[in-house]
Amino acid sequence: MAELGTTLNGQHQSTHAPGAPQAPAGATAAPAAPAAAPVTGTRLPSVLIATRHGESTANVEFQLAEAAGALSVPISCRDADIPLSLHGRQQAQSLGHWWAGLPSADRPRSVWCSPYVRTAETARIALAQAAGLGAVPVSLPVRYDERLRDRELGVLEMLPKAAIEAKHPEEAARRRKMGELYYRPPGGESWADVALRVRSLLRDLGEEEAGRPVLLVAHDCTVLMLRYALDRLTEAQLTALEPVRNCSTSLWRAEGGRLRPAHWNETGHLAAG
Repeated sequence: MAELGTTLNGQHQSTHAPGAPQAPAGATAAPAAPAAAPVTGTRLPSVLIATRHGESTANVEFQLAEAAGALSVPISCRDADIPLSLHGRQQAQSLGHWWAGLPSADRPRSVWCSPYVRTAETARIALAQAAGLGAVPVSLPVRYDERLRDRELGVLEMLPKAAIEAKHPEEAARRRKMGELYYRPPGGESWADVALRVRSLLRDLGEEEAGRPVLLVAHDCTVLMLRYALDRLTEAQLTALEPVRNCSTSLWRAEGGRLRPAHWNETGHLAAG
């Protein structure tokens, strides 16, 4: 029986079709069917741009807490409900200005976004800026997809480093031993868990956005896992990367059946803004 499969960035995944009949024991095998022609056209966005949300109020509070060695941050809402800071809104405007200045063929006409408040605000502000400059339709829809949400940290949620060491020393030690790619806090996710949902999202992007430029608005970990999947990084290469900056841009172009990197984690447009 022929196999069903998908191709993502040059990697083929296949499974036998469910319910396929099996030949009875001792039966003579039927003549083999001619081999299927190899897949020559992979469905991909023409350009894929990923950005992390603008600076959030939690980013500010965690920077202060880390500098002071504090054991807590003054945040009482869910992680999903954390908004942008004033500086983060300005960064989102600069992102929209950069978007408007792209060549027409590279300018995203489709936006996929994490449903968290800080990402939704970033997408809304950037889109309004780009539309105000006449680069994209003001009615351009934003698609919210939970697979782009931030990494879930479970019992470590909203805890500065000093608090993790003080309140969960066993978890801190386990994290150091296992490394970020595979360490999963109780009730949370590892980077590898996030990579699984990012790969799933990329397959849908290929089917629904083939041949179109697309913008993803997400979080530091989801953008890292996007690069991990698309560029086929090793664990050592992944962990050597610097953190993804707020409202940075990373761009891949479809070429030879793959999305190939053009630039990574750039923020020159923020300084210009």
